[in-house]
Amino acid sequence: MGPTASGKSAIALDLVDRFPLEIVNVDSASVYRGMDIGTAKPDTATLRRVPHHLLDCIDPTEAYSAARFRDDALRVMRAIAQRGNVPLLVGGTMLYFKALLEGLDDLPAADPSVRALLDQEALERGWPAMHAALAAVDPVTAARLQPGDAQRIQRALEVYRVSGQPLSQYHGTDSRQPLDARVLALGLLPSDRSVLHRRIAARFDAMLEAGLEAELLALRQRYALTPELPAMRAVGYRQMWQYLEGQLDRAAMREKGIIATRQLAKRQMTWLRSWPELQTFDCLAPGVAGDIAQDISRFLKTAA
Repeated sequence: MGPTASGKSAIALDLVDRFPLEIVNVDSASVYRGMDIGTAKPDTATLRRVPHHLLDCIDPTEAYSAARFRDDALRVMRAIAQRGNVPLLVGGTMLYFKALLEGLDDLPAADPSVRALLDQEALERGWPAMHAALAAVDPVTAARLQPGDAQRIQRALEVYRVSGQPLSQYHGTDSRQPLDARVLALGLLPSDRSVLHRRIAARFDAMLEAGLEAELLALRQRYALTPELPAMRAVGYRQMWQYLEGQLDRAAMREKGIIATRQLAKRQMTWLRSWPELQTFDCLAPGVAGDIAQDISRFLKTAA
């Protein structure tokens, strides 16, 4: 686990060369087909050499959830174990890691018709008004969400309309099923945040150079996309969408994209600093891959 631009992918590829591991993607944007440049997916040659699981699962018009990730990950992990290998889960979507390890509350299933109605209401009233509507029926959940957090506001209202019960009443129940496996949790954290910030800027510029604009234009031609879709709210794509719509000039798009990526990294590091039983490594240290390999070697020997 680690913040964006911490070098997770490169270290994972190194580890696969050393141990009988198979990589499982834990990034909520990489599950979307066609979103390659803005998610820094491995190139075709790398994927041929080292297959990655849970990449390109759905179209960017679809929604993906922590619950679906958990189901998909458990299925893939069982198959990896049957091949005599060990799953190496790699990514920065901490909610997905948490869902996999701890389980999820037994919530009502998604209802496409209810979601469509909520999307229409939001289009007419705006998400701040939808947040106020949520506060009227589920003040506990509304208090922990920002008025612009469209995806979570929508889900909370959906749960209430489908079940008649607020989302907050489902949390803390005894329905969760923690992962039944030995886990080695490894976290990458930078010793110097300014260096990570420089990496983030360089990475965003590399995405622009590689054709992020053309990628999003092609996606918009292929799919019926809107800026409210979860895929299009991903960092980088959101700012490029605003640029294509004339809401930002290119310099502002770049600046806002880098700032949003820094904010994402900050949230990821906040998660990691409170993660239980996490072994942390300085992602800026020159020998970090070797240090992690030593921990994995010990872990695999004790599991044998």
